[in-house]
Amino acid sequence: MRWCLRYLTLGILAFAALASCQMLAGLGDRSMGTGSGDSVGQGGAAGADAAAASGREEGPDERANGGRAGEPLGDETGLAGEANEGDGAGTRAADGNATGGTESGGAEPAGANTGGDATAGGKTGGAAVGGLSAGGAESGGLAMGGDSTGGSAAGGAESGGQVTGGDSTGGSAAGGAESGGQAMGGDGTGGSATGGAESGGQAAGGDGTGGSATGGAESGGTSAGGNPTGGAATGGSPTAPELITSGPNDYWNTAGQVTEVTSTIADLTVNENNMYQVWSGFGGTFNEMGWDALSVVSPEVTNALRLLFDAQEGANFVFGRIPIGASDYAMSWYTLDDSADDYEMEHFSIARDHEKLIPYIKAAQQARPDLRLWASPWIPPDWMTNGSGNMKNDAQTLQAYALYLARFVEAYANEGLAIEAIHPQDEPGYARVHWTQSLFIEFIKTYLGPTFAGRNVTAEIWCGTMSAPEDANIATALAADEDAMDYVKGFGLQWNLQSTVAALSPRGPVMQTEHRCGNYSFTADYWDQSRYDPNKAQNDHLYGEESWQLIRDWIVAGVNSYCAWNMVLDTVGKSLDGWPQNALLVVDRSAKKLIPTAAYYVFRHFSRYIAPGSTRIEASGNNDAVAFKNPDGSIVTQVYNKGDASRKMTVKIGSAFNQFDVPAHGWATLITPP
Repeated sequence: MRWCLRYLTLGILAFAALASCQMLAGLGDRSMGTGSGDSVGQGGAAGADAAAASGREEGPDERANGGRAGEPLGDETGLAGEANEGDGAGTRAADGNATGGTESGGAEPAGANTGGDATAGGKTGGAAVGGLSAGGAESGGLAMGGDSTGGSAAGGAESGGQVTGGDSTGGSAAGGAESGGQAMGGDGTGGSATGGAESGGQAAGGDGTGGSATGGAESGGTSAGGNPTGGAATGGSPTAPELITSGPNDYWNTAGQVTEVTSTIADLTVNENNMYQVWSGFGGTFNEMGWDALSVVSPEVTNALRLLFDAQEGANFVFGRIPIGASDYAMSWYTLDDSADDYEMEHFSIARDHEKLIPYIKAAQQARPDLRLWASPWIPPDWMTNGSGNMKNDAQTLQAYALYLARFVEAYANEGLAIEAIHPQDEPGYARVHWTQSLFIEFIKTYLGPTFAGRNVTAEIWCGTMSAPEDANIATALAADEDAMDYVKGFGLQWNLQSTVAALSPRGPVMQTEHRCGNYSFTADYWDQSRYDPNKAQNDHLYGEESWQLIRDWIVAGVNSYCAWNMVLDTVGKSLDGWPQNALLVVDRSAKKLIPTAAYYVFRHFSRYIAPGSTRIEASGNNDAVAFKNPDGSIVTQVYNKGDASRKMTVKIGSAFNQFDVPAHGWATLITPP
């Protein structure tokens, strides 16, 4: 009986196709460029790959005032599901011409449609107004609706159904109901699509105004909204809340469930009407020792930089900090002009940077071509100091140093590396080279600013990077100096200066320039000094918890961006000063293995989902939380559980109460769609 019905259906459809052809004979041919059926072929790629997430962890100097810090490491094996355009398995429909499936849409087992040309077994719906087609009833059905107004289609009912709605106004489509359904909405106004309801559903909204999309409801669903107007956000905003959690030995877990509950009590209330600072992004620091460590695991270099910079499969870092000359994580101390009294910079050279720094930066650009670079020196050439750790104050030396910094920007530009900003000295009131408050301000307004202007150097000048209390005094005094502020566009703070942010933010953006490195021989927030190890960095879960709280503190203080210290080191992590510091990714030189640390996942929880251009919004009721509203309207809520037991959290956003579990000594990211 079932086969009889099938052949009867085919007969009816064949009759409809003949009628359509007769009607179209008087209409002439339609060209591909005039609105024909191309919801995939012309309307952009649909059919995204969802990557399953299965996160896995493998894995003193005189700064008693909190001079400098390193950072968390990271490496990641499991990644959250993402929607990637163009990953569809060859399913193309344009002008009713073809589908790319190999057997899908064949005449018998995979229930074919009527009308149009067919390639590789697939068929598309007829071009007439209101064309209607039905896919196979059992397995692998492929159906494409009519090309004009009101086209509709229904995919296979059980497994693997694929459907594409009509290409013009009002097209609609429904994917397979149980497993693997894919659906593509109409390419014109008002197209809509619904993916498979249980597992692996994929959906892409119409490419015109008002397109919408719904992914699979339970597992692995992905969705991408229509492109020009009214579709879902860039990158595919979820249609239901998304949750990522991390806890000891269980990082980047995407299996957690979010339940909307009926409640009048919330642990945390997010209010998008109360807004704070605008966010620019996260980043990290390039150092020679990082590239040297990666050379041990050269096959992992691409993966390591993807983990740090890729927007979909990594931490989505936006910024990269570059040392001008050596930092304390260079292979040895050097500057870019060690020729004594070379005031005209005749011997200035970045040849040393070609050995490790520039290859490191350019490799990162492969993962993120729009990487934003900024730079700061740890030391000037030794001949510019007085031999006692103080910067000379004569005009000839100061002018030479301004030229030195300008030449750095110009030399990197010749390498195709645009430097967006220069911070003239790392920790000027502290550390290796000391600047007085008056000298630092005088240098910027009398030498550095005019030199950049005179040479048409486009890099901005920022007041940074400030660390100790004396640095805070320099920054606040400079902010009050209008002549200096004619040149200064922002402020860079690190370590102990959260309380200075409020005084500086009215004068310009504030970046947290160096995440604390961990493993301190002195007292510090969120740290047990008895844990200090003079021989090896810890890179453990406790440093992850410390890192979460430090990032939270700076965000609440009001900074606009946040940079990690070392992105990559080996497992020992010793600086040139002998201080073992943490990093985001670590390399085990003996095992030749790249290892992500807990702190890497902390950064990724924040940086992967808080988009540049987002705005911090109010999160009240729990101090271990922050929230942001992204440009696409989605809301990202970060929470931390310092307790010894898993905690069930209820978060109120708008009128919805979202409930989920946060692991003990863990953190969670909740993404709620617009």
